[in-house]
Amino acid sequence: MRPGSGPRSMLEAWRSDRALQALLVFVGLAAVAAAVGIVLLWPTGAGRDAARQRADDIGIAYERLAATVVEVNDRACSYSAPDDPQTCRSITVRVDEGPDDGAQVALPEFSLEYDRTAIRISPADKVILGYEASNDYYFFVDRDRRTPLLWLAVLFAAVVVALGRWRGGLALAGMAATLVVLIAFAAPSVLDGNDPVLVAVVAAAVIAFVSLYLTHGLNVHTTVALAGTLASLGLTLGLSWIFFGLADFTGLATEEGLTLPLIAGDIDLASLLLGGAIIGALGALDDVTVTQVATVAELRYRSPNLSVRQLVASGIRVGREHIAATVNTLLLAYVGAGLPLLLLFAVSDQSLAMAANSELIAVEIVRTLCGSMGLVAAVPVTTVLAAMVTAGAGPIRSAEAAGEMQDDPQAPPAGENRSQQAREPEEPETAPRWEDFAPEDDQSGW
Repeated sequence: MRPGSGPRSMLEAWRSDRALQALLVFVGLAAVAAAVGIVLLWPTGAGRDAARQRADDIGIAYERLAATVVEVNDRACSYSAPDDPQTCRSITVRVDEGPDDGAQVALPEFSLEYDRTAIRISPADKVILGYEASNDYYFFVDRDRRTPLLWLAVLFAAVVVALGRWRGGLALAGMAATLVVLIAFAAPSVLDGNDPVLVAVVAAAVIAFVSLYLTHGLNVHTTVALAGTLASLGLTLGLSWIFFGLADFTGLATEEGLTLPLIAGDIDLASLLLGGAIIGALGALDDVTVTQVATVAELRYRSPNLSVRQLVASGIRVGREHIAATVNTLLLAYVGAGLPLLLLFAVSDQSLAMAANSELIAVEIVRTLCGSMGLVAAVPVTTVLAAMVTAGAGPIRSAEAAGEMQDDPQAPPAGENRSQQAREPEEPETAPRWEDFAPEDDQSGW
């Protein structure tokens, strides 16, 4: 067990450590600001209801129902002409839910010349239908992928819990809390007409507090990581604000950007892009800050006599390797998401500079570079904070070692060679086990 784990040890350290006192004041003020923001920006639901009504009025909202394909036939289109023959695919489905549950419905025919969405549809396939109650009209929307998605989610949860055990379960709970904040607070609040950037900042702060403390526990370790995350997130926000403004994005470069003004005309799409960039940067920041704090904590535990400068130097040395991999990860994530678009630009006649100037590409460039600079800054910021707090924690010695020394009549007198023993813990003699690769439940702090 590492000393200093849990809220009680954090309170004891706070009384004697000025660096930790300042850190807790900063985190406390951020918590108060996030709580006030949640209260002031909490959605009423009026904006969401109005947007749904407008979507229904213009015909882009419809009910979605599950169905099973019964029959597929390829034949001449009903509008085919002798001088312009065209082949269409006719699909008959059995509706599995809704007002016509169990009934067979013939869907509108698909032209195989222009519509490729139905080419691989076969009998017994599960599909999703759109249904307009006003005229009792069914039409094909998409394949039904909910079952494989559910199995994938179950497999993911099983793997996380198998390796992370209790900590893995808490990580899943943190992921669920993140979804709740985004779906129940962020999206409806923006639809209510609140500033998307302000909503995104409050949502990101709440997510950081909930996910970090829920996953890693209420202790010094997590508090330092949280402070580094919030500070780096503030830097990312400042950089993104400047360069999103200089790039003068409209937010109308995507299909979603063109649809939103039709149902929620008071949304600032440019601010919505900036808010999305802030929330997107948070996940990578969490990863970097938690890793840096854990690195400094382990260095301090193994070598209690290291100075603040030595802790910072060693921590940043590890952080450089982490940043090099993380920055490339961000780039690949954004490029991979837009790979079809990248292929279209590759076959176009545009130069690389002109392709980058397109808003679709430029938004991802600004997101990647601003987010990466926030990640780079998170390493020294978090490392310095962790080194200052650990240096003020006094000598570190494991509780087990302390108990053994008190019971051992051959133990040296107090103060003699104890720092040497703390620096050189005995290595386990047993062979590695599967459980050794999972975190211990009581290793959440220092």
